[in-house]
Amino acid sequence: MLTPGADWAYAIAAGLRHRTVLPAIGGMLSGHLLMTAIVAAGVAALVARTPALMTVLTTAGAVYLLWLGAKMLTQPAQSVQAAQDPVPTSPAREALAGLGVSGLNPKVLLLFVALLPQFTDANSGWPLPMQILMLGLVHTIGCAVVYTGVGTGARVVLRARPAAARVVSTVSGIVMVALGVVLLVERLVA
Repeated sequence: MLTPGADWAYAIAAGLRHRTVLPAIGGMLSGHLLMTAIVAAGVAALVARTPALMTVLTTAGAVYLLWLGAKMLTQPAQSVQAAQDPVPTSPAREALAGLGVSGLNPKVLLLFVALLPQFTDANSGWPLPMQILMLGLVHTIGCAVVYTGVGTGARVVLRARPAAARVVSTVSGIVMVALGVVLLVERLVA
């Protein structure tokens, strides 16, 4: 959660474009909770073992990141203007976009598949799915703190610095496009 990536880029964009980052962050957190539930249900192991399913998930996530990044790159002036005069949008639309950023990000799923089971104990009194749900919840709470800080910090700090806001918006768009391209190339090579 402390490593800049698609979630950070979207939190920054939300901070620059909207009056509050909470709907966007809520959507991203919903994506993390969705991935936690998928891992806890054991579906993640099936997805990881099924190349076609993983390809579909990765491609959908990559295309979504490319679309978001392209939107940021083609509308950087809107992002800077939003720091002064936020764009009125539906909180539900912001949340849905955030859900797409995290929920379609195969890296989140793979991270959870690789990490969460390592911290479970088969001999514990708690069932393994419950342990995974608790670990995912702890991770999601940490994400809530970090992403809210990133989005709010972007809004507060960049409001008085339109040139810096334009640079950050452009860099965030480039990061999203680059991540989308890397995901697509990674799938083609695999």
